[in-house]
Amino acid sequence: MGWWRISTDTLAESRFVVSALAETSACLGALEKGAAANPGEREWLDAHLPAYRARLAGDPVTALLVRAALRPRWIADFATSTPSGAADLTFQEELARIRETPADRARADLEVGLGGPVPPRLRRGDLAGRLADLLEWLWTEAVRPDWDRRRRIIEADVVARTGQLSQGGWAAALDAMRPGMRWLGEGRLQVNPYDYPPRDLSGARLLFVPVTFRVGWVCWEDDRYAVVYPCSGVLAEPDPAPVPGALGGLLGPARARVLMLLNTPKSTTQLVALTGQGLGSVGRHLKVLLDARLVLRRRAGRSVLYYRTTAGDVLVGAQAAE
Repeated sequence: MGWWRISTDTLAESRFVVSALAETSACLGALEKGAAANPGEREWLDAHLPAYRARLAGDPVTALLVRAALRPRWIADFATSTPSGAADLTFQEELARIRETPADRARADLEVGLGGPVPPRLRRGDLAGRLADLLEWLWTEAVRPDWDRRRRIIEADVVARTGQLSQGGWAAALDAMRPGMRWLGEGRLQVNPYDYPPRDLSGARLLFVPVTFRVGWVCWEDDRYAVVYPCSGVLAEPDPAPVPGALGGLLGPARARVLMLLNTPKSTTQLVALTGQGLGSVGRHLKVLLDARLVLRRRAGRSVLYYRTTAGDVLVGAQAAE
């Protein structure tokens, strides 16, 4: 199995990062795989897979490059730029790290995954540029139009993870982060089930990067290490049950939706992501529900979580039974 040795200081100083490039790379992996993990992914793939396949059909070199760079158990290092951790980087600034990869390094990365020399058609100097062009096209056509919603989902996941961390510690937070990953104790983090040499992260920066598709990977560059993992947002959940007409008439459809979602504790950030309503609107709905004693709130670390009271459960249950 592949595992990292992580010092207490490295773990304590680790942080969650939102990366538009990581999200786009996850979408590329999903398109290349062509299989959906849930209905939300299936809908997105149905909408964008034909255009993706048509683009690669018209560019056989890039199609061959993607197949070489995205292997079943391995991704070429240059294809997954490790986030810097800066909060204000644009997609183009992140993409520049891939685009500027030297040709000899790109070919060397591919040879690791292929287990030998790259095919003759990939012995060229524009491999990194071609991959960057594909990622830029994917960002423009299929990710950026929906980025605000995706970002809200990712931020909601970060809130939930930090709450889990405060309640159960790092072992609980890391064990549930992605398949094959678990805390082994004694400063050891298993990052995948494969037989790779261990790596010592002493003095390094450790980043956790959520993405909305059910994919994940690890990457590193210089003194930065990152775990990219699937977040638990609405793309990974079935469509919520419709608001009963009587409940919507009593509370208003938007407020009733908030109440229905609070069958499990959620933060305002999560509710914004799940409902698509603005932060101010969600806050006003929560105040009314709190005043009516239909919900309560409690603090979990730095987050405030809201949940239904018994009265709230009875109201939702009674209306749903109509």
